[in-house]
Amino acid sequence: MSKRENYEQQTEKLLLPIVQANHVEIYDVEYVKEGSDWYLRCYIDKEGGVSINDCEAVSRALSDELDKEDFIEDAYILEVSSPGLGRALKKDKHLQRSLNEEVDIRTYKPINGSKDFNGILKAFDEGTITILTASGDEAEDMVFDRKDIAAIKLALDF
Repeated sequence: MSKRENYEQQTEKLLLPIVQANHVEIYDVEYVKEGSDWYLRCYIDKEGGVSINDCEAVSRALSDELDKEDFIEDAYILEVSSPGLGRALKKDKHLQRSLNEEVDIRTYKPINGSKDFNGILKAFDEGTITILTASGDEAEDMVFDRKDIAAIKLALDF
């Protein structure tokens, strides 16, 4: 297990009782380097969305626990936030909740001349993700190998 994965996993363990006490849930935890800074990002969610007060309460409690445990060697910036409207769908639990929702998929390399696809998430398994795409009056299922997908997220409707 990499240092990053270890930090994310340990943070999730500390975060679990905190989110339960605050009536929210863990959406994702990531430990990433951007420029010269490390960020520990905790995304929380609940039915109807989280408020700034939810984020603040979780952040304060988590910060205290992280200070006590002190398992992260690097200096880092802690961020607690909502995953947002156009949230990334990284885990199977995210995909499960998003079945029959509109998603945007970006692939690593072009497929039929394009790297960007939009459609309704219809199914997924260990190796594939299926969306229903519409073009004019035509609708068809497109099946993507997971290894070919760079990113998948909920589509934003404006």
